[in-house]
Amino acid sequence: MGKRGRNRRKKSIFAPKYIKNVMKRTIFLLGLICAVSLICNAQQTSFQGMEDVNKVVDLTLDSLEKVKTARPVAGSSRRGKNPVLFLVGNSTMRTGTKGNGDNGQWGWGFYEHKYFDVNKITVENQALGGTSSRTFYNQLWPDVKKGIQPGDYVVIELGHNDNGPFDSGRCRATIRGISPSDSIVVTLKEGPNKGKTETVWSYGEYMRKFVRETRALGAHPILMSLTPRKQAPSEGGLWQAVRVADTFGGWARQIAEELDVPFIDLNEISASKYDQMSSWKVNYHFYLDNIHTSKFGAELNARSAAEGIMQSKHPELQPLQAMMVNTELPTTGIKREKGKPVVFITGDSTVKNTDRDSTGMWGWGSQAGRIFDPQKITWINCAQAGRSCRTYLREGRWEKVYNDLQPGDFVLIQFGHNDIGELHRGKHRGEIPGTADTSCVSRVVLNDEAYNEVVYSFGWYLKKMIDDCRQKGATPILVSLTPRNEWTDGKIERRNDSYGKWYREVADETGCTFVDLHNITADALDGIGQEAAKRYYNNDHTHTSLAGARLNALGIAIGLRRANSPLANYLQ
Repeated sequence: MGKRGRNRRKKSIFAPKYIKNVMKRTIFLLGLICAVSLICNAQQTSFQGMEDVNKVVDLTLDSLEKVKTARPVAGSSRRGKNPVLFLVGNSTMRTGTKGNGDNGQWGWGFYEHKYFDVNKITVENQALGGTSSRTFYNQLWPDVKKGIQPGDYVVIELGHNDNGPFDSGRCRATIRGISPSDSIVVTLKEGPNKGKTETVWSYGEYMRKFVRETRALGAHPILMSLTPRKQAPSEGGLWQAVRVADTFGGWARQIAEELDVPFIDLNEISASKYDQMSSWKVNYHFYLDNIHTSKFGAELNARSAAEGIMQSKHPELQPLQAMMVNTELPTTGIKREKGKPVVFITGDSTVKNTDRDSTGMWGWGSQAGRIFDPQKITWINCAQAGRSCRTYLREGRWEKVYNDLQPGDFVLIQFGHNDIGELHRGKHRGEIPGTADTSCVSRVVLNDEAYNEVVYSFGWYLKKMIDDCRQKGATPILVSLTPRNEWTDGKIERRNDSYGKWYREVADETGCTFVDLHNITADALDGIGQEAAKRYYNNDHTHTSLAGARLNALGIAIGLRRANSPLANYLQ
């Protein structure tokens, strides 16, 4: 090529038309790069941590080193080749590091073992308070997986803590929903992993990870919706349970359907039970706040979880169902007669004693046949010697009565002789004096077993029993305690400034029928005198002879008539 041609080519590079085309291409590429960058940045910044609707400052997540010493080593409960049911969750499943109720709160995982045959399967509570699906997956799940073997079951119930900021505070928030593609890369500003980057996924994607990795180990995953929270009442409103079907409950259900995993709607099963309760009763199923349960709430959720598993139609749960026990509600065993209501008699040894030897000790409940018409009503004496309200409840005796109640039934409630003991020592049957809705945590040591128990006031226990009866459509009747054979200045002792006063306060507060047996019998004994009264007692100043039991039974009949109780219509 000649010199002239080469010069022409060099000059053409700087031609206006060529420069214009290059600039167009450059602007297009820059625009494309900016657009991609904006999209990426939008994906990184558009996600917001979910609101903390619980409004609870949860400080239960201790250092991982402490956690490892307090929680069981995964799989350590296994017996031989038997499977293990692992529980994965947060403080609603295991409150605090120890999970032993030392602050009055219990997670439902503490009681779940009661529903499984220990000779066939063990239940291992691997939950930890304060964890979200994200933090449990990252920090605790790797160790739990080490103990999982083929044939095991893994319950996953997480979500209460999947809120707040992504990169600060507890760094535990997940992205709303179940999208497998939603993610955000964050640099942690706080905590033991400060400065590290982490990819945060949606709540649903964490559930997928748990499910897939459980199955990869040959085990069976079970997804559960969250336990209900307690909704604080608005002005003039009522305490009630909160459902999460439109958030975590719905998302867990969607993942379960997507991956064909058993889903237990724990939230709905428990919430439907709360729907049947008074506002006062819903309130005491929680302790200290609106999310963490008392023993009452934890036991309710544990039974709901067991019922959900037992009632599931998913074929994967059939082997697990065959290992379950105690799924039927405990009852008194009363045999009902058609058309007849039942009167349940509760109390202590002054109501039910040995009731055999004519010269021995008798409770007045043994003489119910002398006052009630067997053609009209059936009765059952459910009292137990040595019990206070507290121990009667602790031992599950009241639960059996409650489960048997039907509309139209009656319940006679009489305690007091054993309720005045020490709160934290001895037989651990004493209660807080009075009728206020107050409580304290007591460390109980009985039969070489130590555990924590929330103790309420004497009046609180009476109010609980009254409220339970009314929930079932039964009629509660308070009966004051029998008088002791102790005399001053020719008059038998009266406890009208303590238990008598508290009975009246509860009756006035609740509108419950009150039979003042204490003063009815005391009046009768005052009338016959101290010496003659001896025949009505046996062995000591508290327990009655057969004659004394009959005298007290007659006092019940007199009191029912004086109170214009509907139960008086069933007297002989």
